[in-house]
Amino acid sequence: MSFSLDPEFSAALGKFDNLLGSLTEAPIGDIDTRRKNSARLSKALIQNRTFPVDVSYQDFFIKSEHQGEIKLRWYQKKGQNPGSAILYIHGGGLICNEVAMYDQVVAEYVAASGVPFLSVNYRKTPEFPYPIPIDDCYQGLKWLAQHARELTVESSRIAVMGDSAGGGLAAALAIVTRDKKGPPLARQILLYPMLDDRTVTADPQLLTFASWTNEDNLTAWTALLGNQVGSPTVSPYAAPARLQHANGLAPAFIDVGELDIFRDESIEYTRLLTDAGVSTELHVRPGVSHAWEVYAPEISVSRRAFADRIRTIRDI
Repeated sequence: MSFSLDPEFSAALGKFDNLLGSLTEAPIGDIDTRRKNSARLSKALIQNRTFPVDVSYQDFFIKSEHQGEIKLRWYQKKGQNPGSAILYIHGGGLICNEVAMYDQVVAEYVAASGVPFLSVNYRKTPEFPYPIPIDDCYQGLKWLAQHARELTVESSRIAVMGDSAGGGLAAALAIVTRDKKGPPLARQILLYPMLDDRTVTADPQLLTFASWTNEDNLTAWTALLGNQVGSPTVSPYAAPARLQHANGLAPAFIDVGELDIFRDESIEYTRLLTDAGVSTELHVRPGVSHAWEVYAPEISVSRRAFADRIRTIRDI
C-alpha cells in the first residue's frame, strides 16, 4: 500500500485550502516570495489560538561575533521554580521567520511544562550566510549559561530544542559546544530537523504530501552555503548529517512525520547517534507531513507528539 494522510490531519488541512491555494508559487532561489508566504501562513495558523495567560516574556540583546546584535527572548511561567531551561531555535528554512512569530508555540510549551525557554533570533540567510546563524545560536547558549544563576536555572540542566531549520541548528549547536568545550547540554530535542544539504532530490512517494519541498530545501541550503551545497567539504556545523563522530553528544529526542522529506535524514541521524552510544528517542509519526502539528494541533497524532515533547522537557 502507498502512503496516505492521517484522516484527522487531512480534514484539518482542508480548512486551509483557500489560503494554501492563494500562496504565490516560488521557483528555486526565490527567497522574497517564500518569506511573504511564510508570514501569511504563520499568521493564519495561530490566529485562533489563545496566548497562555500565565506566561510572560522579556527581551535581551547581546553582541554578535559578526557585528550587530542578537535578540534573545526569555519566556517564563508565573511561579516558575528553579531548575532546567530550554534554548529554543525556530524554523523557517534559515531564510524566514523570527522569534515573535513563534511566541504562541513557545509559550504553549512553557505553559504545559513549567520550564522556561530562551528563544534566539539568529540572523537569516542569505544576508547572513554560514557560519553566522550557528554562531548566533552559540552566543545565545553561552549567554544563557553565563546568566543561569540570575534566571534561576541550573546550568547543568540546559537543553537545546528546535524545529525544522531550527532543529538542524539545534543539532549543530550540540556538536559545536561539544567540540569547543562550551556549556554542556543535557538534551537535544530535534523536531523534524533539517540536517542534510544533500536532500535536494524529490522522493516520488512524498511529492503529493510535501509542505516543505525539495525545491524549498535547495533554496534554503544554497542561501546558507552558496555553491558549496552537496560538496564533500561541508561542515557538520552547517549540516549535522555530515558528522563523522557523534561520541559525547547530548542525549537526543527526534520527532518527524513519515511524509516529511526530512524523515530519512532523521532516521539516519538517529543511527549515527546510537552507533556512538548516544541515547536517542525517535518518533516517526504515521500519516503526517512537515510541521503537521502547527496546522492541526488538536488531532490525535499531534496530541501524542505534544505529550511526548512535554515529558521530555520535564525530564531534563
